[in-house]
Amino acid sequence: MQDVLQGLPAQIRDDCRVLVLGSMPGAMSLQHARYYAHPRNRLWPLLGALCGFDPQLDYDARLQAMQACGVGLWDVIGQCRRRGSLDTAIVRGSEVPTPLPARIAQLPQLRAIACNGAAAAQAFARFVQPQLAPREAPLAVLALPSTSPANAAFSLPRLQQAWAPLQAWLMPLSAAPAPR
Repeated sequence: MQDVLQGLPAQIRDDCRVLVLGSMPGAMSLQHARYYAHPRNRLWPLLGALCGFDPQLDYDARLQAMQACGVGLWDVIGQCRRRGSLDTAIVRGSEVPTPLPARIAQLPQLRAIACNGAAAAQAFARFVQPQLAPREAPLAVLALPSTSPANAAFSLPRLQQAWAPLQAWLMPLSAAPAPR
């Protein structure tokens, strides 16, 4: 039987404009307690290109740069059973969602949810979307191709093209206010 896996804490500032959601962190991310820790995952190079920071910065500096640009990270699933890292290995019915609807309600500047891969988009539609409170400003929900190395069909340039619409809501680091 698989162990129950616990997700990572949210990396979301109150001024978040774009929230990138995964399904559940992979084994390497859980082991290192860092989002997108697999060296071949393309999330950090992608966010670096969108926001204007070096994806080779240390983890804390990447988080700070990403948040200064208006991006937050979390996952739809906070707890589940899974063998390995693949989303397809999550045991259906074992998922316990994160409290995303409540957190989203606390983010008045949030303009877009970026679901990183099909599993995140499906989990968001299943667990979160039905519970979202009405918002004054519209909230775009984008189902984007996964940055996982398992998604070999998408090169980094192709991912950059698919994720480019997020730029409309981001604050490039040259224009971002100093962190509080």
